[in-house]
Amino acid sequence: MSELKQEIKVEGATVAFYTYKENDFEVIEFDSSSCVPPEPMINAMLGLELLKHSQMKLVMINHRSPVGLYPKIAEHFQTKESVLADGRVKVEVFYKEGVSDKADLSDKSCNG
Repeated sequence: MSELKQEIKVEGATVAFYTYKENDFEVIEFDSSSCVPPEPMINAMLGLELLKHSQMKLVMINHRSPVGLYPKIAEHFQTKESVLADGRVKVEVFYKEGVSDKADLSDKSCNG
């Protein structure tokens, strides 16, 4: 499972971000399930800016599937979505070596 979570400062974020180790991954996680648009998108894009190599992943907990996020990042990141026991959605976003660093993460608007 995960080790001790440490809060990290993410400039412009509307929720707390945490980092921890999980297996071989350095995880950056945030919970936007209590936020309203466009906050989840803003937080997701800020979190993606922190991914720097293939041993990192972003974990987003949301109240529903972030359908507006997927088209923005599909070409540059791999995603995995699952539903938690309480109905919230967990989205894992994985860095793709040689591809993710070319992503334009400047558009933080929500269209979904």
